[in-house]
Amino acid sequence: MSIQAVRTYFEQFGIADQILEFEVSSATVELAAAALDCEPALIAKSLTFSTADGPVMIVAAGDAKVDNAKYKAHFGEKAKMLKGDEVEVLIGHAIGGVCPFGVKEGVRVWLDESLRRFEHIYPACGSSNSAIKLTPDQLMTYSRALGWCDVTKLPEVQA
Repeated sequence: MSIQAVRTYFEQFGIADQILEFEVSSATVELAAAALDCEPALIAKSLTFSTADGPVMIVAAGDAKVDNAKYKAHFGEKAKMLKGDEVEVLIGHAIGGVCPFGVKEGVRVWLDESLRRFEHIYPACGSSNSAIKLTPDQLMTYSRALGWCDVTKLPEVQA
């Protein structure tokens, strides 16, 4: 899939024209934050995992890290990230543009609680130079996520 597939997907919601495209790469949290001139935590990164029941995508804040114990408690198995060559095949988007919009049938999308602390976040839109500004509630609606989960930890705040 691609940015065009995401644009087509967003047409049903009337928000295709809200996709932001950049002259520079936004393929990583750091690059996306630079392209958007925002803090990395506001980037909604899409993490993809292999489970016994098929692929799972967890959308989390850019500064969050997967907490293996929390992941196992929620999903009942150890976190096993998809390999690079599996991502586009199983999810439908290439690395650098992975997003929860217009994913392949059978991909289960969850939103991590780390996103709820922000008024808005920026997930990718199917390419390595795109994003869209959404509230957490909008992300829930447009991603058709199964729900909220708490499977990450945030960096320690230095006093």
